[in-house]
Amino acid sequence: MILDQLKHAGFYLGLGRRIAAGLRFLAENDCRALAPGRHAIEGDNVYALVQEYRTKPRAAGIWEAHRRYVDIQYVAGGAEIMGYAPVSNLTVQQPYNIEKDCELFGGPASGSGEFFRVPTGVFAIFAPPDAHMPGLADGAPAAVRKVVVKVQI
Repeated sequence: MILDQLKHAGFYLGLGRRIAAGLRFLAENDCRALAPGRHAIEGDNVYALVQEYRTKPRAAGIWEAHRRYVDIQYVAGGAEIMGYAPVSNLTVQQPYNIEKDCELFGGPASGSGEFFRVPTGVFAIFAPPDAHMPGLADGAPAAVRKVVVKVQI
């Protein structure tokens, strides 16, 4: 798991050509103005999902992880709390769905991992061993604009 400001994205370009393409997309576009939905970067290998939603209480969160894609989650507006836990520390709640590239895990939202505030301008990178719990409220539920870049590995 990596957490940093988008202005430091250049430090992570060496993580691979596709991750670099995703970080460049975030840095070179006004993510506050992108239309919600899917934006192709490199076909199904790298694409962005622009999302707008209201954050939820931590008790409503669920741990998720992916096997075929790395997530680059960039907060373009607002702020949210995200959780991180090693997959190995959690119990499978919903087995891996190959079509959705998603596995869901149980475990209390507190005590199973680390939680951190992600404000506007900050991104988190989650690899397959990194379960994550995004979209949590930082206090009262609030509006967030986020771009999730999916990077096939």
